Amino acid sequence: MSTEFLSNRVKNLKESATLKMTQKSRELKEQGHDVIALSIGEPDFNTPSAVKEAAKHAIDNNFTHYTPVPGYADLRKAISHKFKRDNDLDYSPEQIVVSNGAKQSLANIMYAILNPGDEVIIPSPYWVSYPSMVQLAEGTPVEVPTGIESDFKITVQQLEDAITENTKAILFSSPCNPTGSVYTKEELEALANVLEKHPRIFIVADEIYEVINFKGKHESIAQFKNVKDRVITVNGVSKGFAMTGWRIGYIGAPLEIAKACNKIQGQYTSGAGSISQMAALDALNIEPKNSEEIQEMLKAFNSRRDLVVGLLKEIPGIKANVPDGAFYVFPEVNSFYGKSNGSHKIENSNDLCMYLLEKVYVGLVPGEAFGNPDCIRISYATSNEVLIEAMKRIKAALAELK
Repeated sequence: MSTEFLSNRVKNLKESATLKMTQKSRELKEQGHDVIALSIGEPDFNTPSAVKEAAKHAIDNNFTHYTPVPGYADLRKAISHKFKRDNDLDYSPEQIVVSNGAKQSLANIMYAILNPGDEVIIPSPYWVSYPSMVQLAEGTPVEVPTGIESDFKITVQQLEDAITENTKAILFSSPCNPTGSVYTKEELEALANVLEKHPRIFIVADEIYEVINFKGKHESIAQFKNVKDRVITVNGVSKGFAMTGWRIGYIGAPLEIAKACNKIQGQYTSGAGSISQMAALDALNIEPKNSEEIQEMLKAFNSRRDLVVGLLKEIPGIKANVPDGAFYVFPEVNSFYGKSNGSHKIENSNDLCMYLLEKVYVGLVPGEAFGNPDCIRISYATSNEVLIEAMKRIKAALAELK
């Protein structure tokens, strides 16, 4: 059947670059190649034992029926408690909506607040799906570029310059995917002071990587009283609790926004899975700093960060900063553009990633997908041994480009 019958919405929608590169890596692996996939944003650790036991208990106790659209009451109470315990934020259970992953939480928000022509400021680099989510909701993404010199963080002046009469929201993550950048309390306060002057603008804070933070205490922009009534905080259990497959995300939001997201979700998917919710309930009752399993995971990611950054700095032509969170490095690689090894000509980061995948079977994600064509994203969510081998292959392949 011809694609002419498809909607313009689908035709104009970009495929997720991270999923595309992961699929390409899998195909090469199935062909028998020794592929090292550093393209996927998923912890390589297992879900904590107690959380798995909670899920088994839920099955045995027949938590197998439809769930309330915004989530079980007990889970929303636990999330409310978590916000207060970990972030000193006051979101009542009624202000919380549980969804099928933080990805759905973000999509719900965009559909809830945007009308055609509304602008959403998105600092770049950004997570690949942000602009597409805005566009699907008929909004207009306004990308604000940042660079490695500023640790990929938006400045007060950049924010002020990006605001127009059509600005409806700003959407950002901290810790950030793809850069690993973490905003300090002082930096967030400065941004909040700008946004205070624009009461019509919502602030969508994606904090899904909150636990994987090497700076210490995580800071939420919702802590500032001058903007807290317009902040929508997005989080979930995927990254911090190694629960990607359980698909549980959530928001804490102004009551009317929470009600709107509940209304939208009721028409799309209804409530998230019952077993996953009961597992998340157990996870969110865990205080991360007191969990041996979570602290071991955090320690491993910190060590891997240092390993990868150190090895990258040994490769001529690559420029890397030291990220403070998540499990990514976002090095600048534009010095290789225009070079060739005779069979491969590198014009951009897409070419470079494809060259490294086909030449030495290392899967990465091009920076174009994140709004910065000068960089590539490397996920270090794998063992030290694998990372050392991957960096060795990358160094050898880049040395052939002249």
